[in-house]
Amino acid sequence: MMRSENPVNIFALGGLSEVGKNTYCIESDKSIILLDAGVRFPEATLPGVDYVIPDYTYLKNNRNKIKALFITHGHEDHIGGIPFLARMINIPVVYAPRLAAALIRNKLEEARIKEPVKIVEYDSDTIVNVGEDFRVSFFRVTHSIPDSFGICVDTKQGRIVDTGDFKIDLTPVGPDFEIAKVAKMGQEGVDLLLADSTNAEIEGYTPSETAVRAGVEDIFEKAQGRIIVSTFSSNINRIQQVVEVAVAHKRKICILGRSMENVFSIARSYGYIKIPDASLIADDQVRNFKLSEICILCTGSQGESMAALSRIANGSHKNIRILPGDTIIFSSNPIPGNGALVDRLVNDLVKQGADVKTNGLAFSLHSSGHPSRQELRLMLKLMNPKHFMPAHGEYRMLVLHGQLAEELGIPKDNIFICNNGDMLTLYKHKVTRGGHIQAADVYIDGNDLDGVSGAMLRDRENMKNDGLVIIILALDNKRNTIVKPLVYARGFNTGAETHVIRHAQMHAQEALEACLAKRESVFDIKNNIKHEVSKYIHRKTERNPMVVVALMDEAK
Repeated sequence: MMRSENPVNIFALGGLSEVGKNTYCIESDKSIILLDAGVRFPEATLPGVDYVIPDYTYLKNNRNKIKALFITHGHEDHIGGIPFLARMINIPVVYAPRLAAALIRNKLEEARIKEPVKIVEYDSDTIVNVGEDFRVSFFRVTHSIPDSFGICVDTKQGRIVDTGDFKIDLTPVGPDFEIAKVAKMGQEGVDLLLADSTNAEIEGYTPSETAVRAGVEDIFEKAQGRIIVSTFSSNINRIQQVVEVAVAHKRKICILGRSMENVFSIARSYGYIKIPDASLIADDQVRNFKLSEICILCTGSQGESMAALSRIANGSHKNIRILPGDTIIFSSNPIPGNGALVDRLVNDLVKQGADVKTNGLAFSLHSSGHPSRQELRLMLKLMNPKHFMPAHGEYRMLVLHGQLAEELGIPKDNIFICNNGDMLTLYKHKVTRGGHIQAADVYIDGNDLDGVSGAMLRDRENMKNDGLVIIILALDNKRNTIVKPLVYARGFNTGAETHVIRHAQMHAQEALEACLAKRESVFDIKNNIKHEVSKYIHRKTERNPMVVVALMDEAK
């Protein structure tokens, strides 16, 4: 190994103290490589936000050092940020497994990225040398999407391993977990391990993906009407199992939801989903078959308002409506923050006469793609790392994973519970804490890369909770003065005809007259009226609606 006096830095721009947005960076004095570039889907507390991505400022400031992006697998929380990153920074090359590479190409094409992005596919035998600084190799893991890998990075200062998302499934749908390869890496020596922490709160082993099939088959055996199965569009292993069961029960399959259609089409073209052409039908053909001959696969298992299942439930889908006797299978668990949305959707479906099946004791309809505590113990034993940084999880999950490592004999001082932006330094096989870089959230509304500011989100939340009060100031051009402040309320719990709104209008008039007497500027007039009306409304109602003051030409 070549000598080097410069340490290697390891830090996350996303993925720590959160589920999603996974973006990990390894930096030498001359080079930076990225491991994954994901998005986080917004919680209900982020109204109007489509995605949450990392703050890429550090990468923009060090763009000349960026040499490559390595992808562990094709889930959105690991590849969804690539179009946003590619618009800001030239990524010389993206290394990705076969399926993830196909999904990334489709994603970049949809985003209309002008500059071509070089994508190179890898498998478990691939070795990539990034200049003289990094030697990157891969090991296959089992997860809920095919072609999932962990990544091993050998540097001049020591070895770093990122497990990616995994579970140790001994009866997987697809190729086996490369346990022997993991054990060999551990015997050779791992200086720093980054490992998936998502299920660190759950004892035991995560059930095999094949265990879900029995629960699904039981429902298909008994259902008399249509069956609608909702799951994550990227859970290809689950989709394949549902397809096989549906075909065996002689049901036609209809795919709904843009993301489901895209992923299904790509996975089928690559052979990861196998289904006879005769078994697939379009949504406008569903009415041509008996109810007992239909299976609909769709997005929306998280209660998303614009997803296919929600549109079917609220009657806005052009061809599909809920019919009494429909059986709805939620083949997923709510992700943190989505429980209320899912409950609301389930209730809406039941009200319309559907029989809703969710994962639980009665039916095994979902298996996580992440490791429970026994699998975490096994990974730690196999890797036997000198230093450990729990990753891929909310803060409490990271802490529990760290405690697990300590119980297995890793010294407490060698366990690092980090937040996004915290740097670790690897030097001569020793890891220590370093500095901190900017790593805030960036909220994406549509395709605007500038993001949505925290202040704008607070305004949206304020309007959602307390409503909006609008004060219109009319400009009298003949007398060149402002007259007649009019107050309107929207979403505010006090109606426009009540005494509060009427008195708010009186306060606005008094503030206006005081400002005109002092010959104050239009800017000061608007601010003073806003202040006086806001103060009055809060005093009377203890509410803080957003107050907007607008100036309008009376002639218009």
